[in-house]
Amino acid sequence: MEEIPAGRVASYGQIARLIGLPAHSRLVGRVLSQAELYGDYPCNRVVNHSGALAASFAAHRKLLEAEGVEFRGERVCMKKHRWEC
Repeated sequence: MEEIPAGRVASYGQIARLIGLPAHSRLVGRVLSQAELYGDYPCNRVVNHSGALAASFAAHRKLLEAEGVEFRGERVCMKKHRWEC
C-alpha cells in the first residue's frame, strides 16, 4: 500500500491480485481493518471496486479528500483516481 501514490486509490481486489491471491479481496479488507496493529500504512488509499469507503473507518473520506481525491456522492471517482498498477 505504501506504493499507492497520494491522490490515487486501489481496490481490495487489485491488492489481492498483486499479492497473488486474486480470489481473496475480502481477506485483504479484513487484514487492512487491523493494519494499525502492525504499523502505519496508508490504508485510506484502498476502497472497494466501486469506490465505496469502509464503513468502520470514520476518517476515510477526510484522509482521501486531504490528498485531493474527488467523490461522486459517497463514492470515490474511480475513473479519475484509480491507481493503475
